[in-house]
Amino acid sequence: MPYVTVGKENSGDISLYYEDHGSGNPVVLIHGYPLSGAAWEKQTAALLAQGYRVITYDRRGSGRSSQPTTGYNYDTFAADLRKLITHLKLNNFTLVGFSMGGGEVARYIGKYGSKGVSKAVIVSGVPPYLLKASDNPEGVDGSVFEGIAKAVAADRYAFFTEFFKNFYNTDVFLGKRISEEAVRASWNLAAGSSAFASLACVPTWHEDFRKDVAKIDVPTLVLHGDADRILPISASGERTAKLIKNAVYAVIKDGPHAITWTHADEVNAKLVEFLGKGIAKRAASGRSK
Repeated sequence: MPYVTVGKENSGDISLYYEDHGSGNPVVLIHGYPLSGAAWEKQTAALLAQGYRVITYDRRGSGRSSQPTTGYNYDTFAADLRKLITHLKLNNFTLVGFSMGGGEVARYIGKYGSKGVSKAVIVSGVPPYLLKASDNPEGVDGSVFEGIAKAVAADRYAFFTEFFKNFYNTDVFLGKRISEEAVRASWNLAAGSSAFASLACVPTWHEDFRKDVAKIDVPTLVLHGDADRILPISASGERTAKLIKNAVYAVIKDGPHAITWTHADEVNAKLVEFLGKGIAKRAASGRSK
């Protein structure tokens, strides 16, 4: 199993587990809370079938990566991603972030620029800024995040059970677009994450990404479900799309937060189309020279 070392905590290395499959133009898939790279299985299969090199990894504290008690902030998350990209010597790659992973996409480009990045995709993402403030009246009241943190600290396993109901809108889609077994698999991934990370990640959800998003200068696809109960589309996807010049904005009708599973066919079609357009444009540019 491949790992990349991204730091140290006392006597131990902090290492990220990653998977690197296929060939062609690289696509880096960045998962959401409280899952791991395994949550991308439907997108991985679709992208491999289209001839892409697909790279997934587990954020620190998640999946098979190290579970330190340090580094749960977006500057560190972006630095971890940078080390993985450098380790793999990637170029002309696409960054795809789901939920929390959308924050990595924004902070990575905001901090390191877009050199080597061909495209960006933000799916059900946390950007641009979720916290209600004097300059961000559309945001969510801070008490909501405080309540979530208290619930996680009290009994994260019970919290995950309730969380996934709204993650997948199970009252609408259970037995139709998602099975009880698939929900249980997500719960198992969450339960296997670090207890420390489960709590430490919560305040990162209301990071201010507005300056980062404004620096995204590569073709970008913003995908969001209009029935997202975790990150309402009006506070996140809709605003992100407006802040990125010439962004392609696609709304998944009746889509919950986890459209990557419940509406995988629609998401995959839009993702493949977006990536393919980029290839077509580069090919046409090459022929014209």
